[in-house]
Amino acid sequence: MDRIDDLVARLELPVRDRALIAQALTHSSWMHEHPGEAAGHNERLEFLGDAVINLAVSEALFVHHPDDDEGLLSSRRAAIVSTTGLARLGSRIGIVNELRLGEGEAQRGGRLRPSLVASTFEAVVGAILLDAGWDVARAWVTKIAAREIRAALGPAALKSPKSRLQEHTQRTTGGRPEYRLLEAVGPDHEKVFRVEVVVDGHSLGAGVGPSRRTAETNAAAEALEALALADRGAGTPPVAGRRGTLATRSAARRAAAAADDGGGS
Repeated sequence: MDRIDDLVARLELPVRDRALIAQALTHSSWMHEHPGEAAGHNERLEFLGDAVINLAVSEALFVHHPDDDEGLLSSRRAAIVSTTGLARLGSRIGIVNELRLGEGEAQRGGRLRPSLVASTFEAVVGAILLDAGWDVARAWVTKIAAREIRAALGPAALKSPKSRLQEHTQRTTGGRPEYRLLEAVGPDHEKVFRVEVVVDGHSLGAGVGPSRRTAETNAAAEALEALALADRGAGTPPVAGRRGTLATRSAARRAAAAADDGGGS
């Protein structure tokens, strides 16, 4: 259990039962490859930790942002407790490095998947609750997420890229973004999606992700970046290349550079 003791000390985990932490750090894929070598995997603890995190973050946001209405508080919470938000917290403390992961899952890059990092973080919080109680679990969660909880971000910054892009296009052209699936490759358990976002017949961005939803979000983010560059320079949004993200960025930069050259002559 030296590995667990080191983790408990490094993260200042307020627990006495090391077996619970070991279970929180055991993925089901490891259990399948090592039957009988662990008391259980971490999925039930994930379920518990999810509820703890949501309540702890909600309460902290309510206290730290007294002027926010319900909608803004909900947006703040969503940004923290989403898969992306929890993966950020888990990566910050390096929790997935200690995860017992099946060899096959590890070879497929499981430790880099946001959903796996997020679920591991949830499982550890669930273990803290069972071992030390609500007050201790709440304090640990809010300490880890203190930066996000206290962040003084405006409403626009808390919205998803898809929401922000839709608001922009409706305000400027009256149109709505259309997300087109370009390709989906790989086996079902690790498929990769590539999506482009089109407005008024123009491709504004392309994104890649492990789900269509994630790819659409990334495409919207690229489109917003391209539009911002165009607003500062060329005035016309660059068109995304079929290769995806890099093509979108390079096109945007070329457009902005061309505008700068033209402005200097």
